[in-house]
Amino acid sequence: MMRYGLLILVLLLLPTQGLAQERRITDATGREVSVPERVERVFAAGPPASLFVFALAPENLLGWTRTPRPDEAALLPKEYAALPTVGRLTGRGGSANLEAVMALAPDLIVDVGSTAPTYRDLAARVQSQSGIPTVLLNGRFDATAETFRVLGELLGRPERGEELAVWTEQQIEAIRAGIAKVSPEQRPRVYYARGPAGLETALSGSINIEVLDLLGVINVAGDGLGQGGLASVSMEQLLAWDPEMVLTVDPHFAQQAPRDPLWQQVKAVREGKLYLAPRAPFPWIDFPPGPNRLIGLPWLASLLYPDIFPAEELEEKVKGFYRLFYHREPTTQEIHALLRSARETDLVR
Repeated sequence: MMRYGLLILVLLLLPTQGLAQERRITDATGREVSVPERVERVFAAGPPASLFVFALAPENLLGWTRTPRPDEAALLPKEYAALPTVGRLTGRGGSANLEAVMALAPDLIVDVGSTAPTYRDLAARVQSQSGIPTVLLNGRFDATAETFRVLGELLGRPERGEELAVWTEQQIEAIRAGIAKVSPEQRPRVYYARGPAGLETALSGSINIEVLDLLGVINVAGDGLGQGGLASVSMEQLLAWDPEMVLTVDPHFAQQAPRDPLWQQVKAVREGKLYLAPRAPFPWIDFPPGPNRLIGLPWLASLLYPDIFPAEELEEKVKGFYRLFYHREPTTQEIHALLRSARETDLVR
């Protein structure tokens, strides 16, 4: 197996005098970074990175980017739910400063997300100003398995990284095999509603909508508003699109839209096809766009194509995913509570 355009580990140990041994690596942006041979304390620069580190080596994670809500904490092992809130260096609402990060004495700062020049330069600047090795790994959904392998090597847990990578590849391949049976006429027109008003959406190619892209749906925002990223839309535009399904991760929007006269004019809302993705301990399709999306994939597939992906199989998939990635198997009652939000909007009217 090829290793990996994301990160090339050079086996040569760099000799040092009085210092811990280091490895020279190349991260997903092509930056060469010297990292300690032994990494025990990891600061996750943003939410996707925190989920990758938590899934692979929770004992190495210094803290969460935000405090888990009570319903989120209830689905995490107690010792990890109680980790401190350390803030974030990247993404919307950066809340950590470098002095505070340095005070935590991490061995490594890890970010996972876009590898565009802006973020490459940010990683370089963080490392330069803090003196802490900083690596940026690929956050695209189709790179998830690769990123787990790379992170496993970085943290000295290659077997664990391989375990998560293989599971990821198997699940994605199973979905792709099923989607291949879906004709173009069966693929629904979907609007992804973000925010409490539902008038922000993800454009084609956006990291926030990769799960929908993999499932072959027609994103009504399409290419008309540009490529990649997020965009605001008007109610008039949405009525013109008239999607067959509306998907959201915002509970306020899910509760209010069925009661709103304007939203009731949208076919999906009128016909009860507004779906609120499960959100605990982390939303299943976005927020953040990390490995949490792996369980959103079969959930959405069972909604979109129930003849190919039977809903009856979903409970076991949820159990297996939570046990492997979140280190706690939910009870049957907890799974039913999670999936209740996935039903049609007669539950949130």
